[in-house]
Amino acid sequence: MKKLNTVSRIFNIILFLILILLVFYFHNNSEKSNNTSLTNKSLNQLTNLTDKDKVKLIKVIDGDTIEVEKLENNYKIFKVRLIGIDTPESYKNRKLQRDIKKEHKTEEEIINMGLKSKEFTKKILSQSKYLYLEYDVQKYDKYGRTLAYVYLDNGQMLNYILVREGYAKVYTIPPNVKYQEILLEAQKLARQEKKGLWKGSD
Repeated sequence: MKKLNTVSRIFNIILFLILILLVFYFHNNSEKSNNTSLTNKSLNQLTNLTDKDKVKLIKVIDGDTIEVEKLENNYKIFKVRLIGIDTPESYKNRKLQRDIKKEHKTEEEIINMGLKSKEFTKKILSQSKYLYLEYDVQKYDKYGRTLAYVYLDNGQMLNYILVREGYAKVYTIPPNVKYQEILLEAQKLARQEKKGLWKGSD
C-alpha cells in the first residue's frame, strides 16, 4: 500500500512538471506569435500607395536621406529625410563629431558604418522604379528637408526595412511618431538577431 502511494505521488509530481513545461512552452510561442503578428500587421497596413505622393529617386545622399523628383507640379527636385530613423554619418560633418562623443566610437568606425547603411539603402531603392511618400504631422525639418515615410513600389516601407535589417536605429522626434511602436519592435528584433550594424554588439 505504501509502495502504491509512493508511485502515485511520483506520478502526480511528474504530471505537475509536465503541465508547467506545457504552460511555459505555449506562453513563449504566444509571445513569438504576437511579435510576428505585429510585424505582419504593420507591413500589411502599409501597402496602400494610392494616397501617397509618387516620386522618382535622383540619388542617395545618406542612409536616411535621399533626393527625389516629384512627377507632378513642374517636376520639383527636393531632399527627403526618412522619419523615425537615424543612420550613422557617412561623411564628415557636425553631427559626426556629436556622434563620436555619444557612441564612443572613432570617426573612421562611424563613417564605415554610415557607408554600409548608405549602400544598403541604395541596394533596396534600386529594386523600385518609383517611390511613394507619406507625411506625418510635421512635413519639413529646420533644414527645409521634406520629412516622410518612404515606400517602394511593392508597398514596403524603407524606414521599416532599414531598422528591421539593422542598418538604422529608431530616432523619433514628436510630433512625427505615427509608426514609433512598429519601428521599435523592428529594432528589438534586429538587435536580438544581430542583423546589419548590430553584428558584434553586446
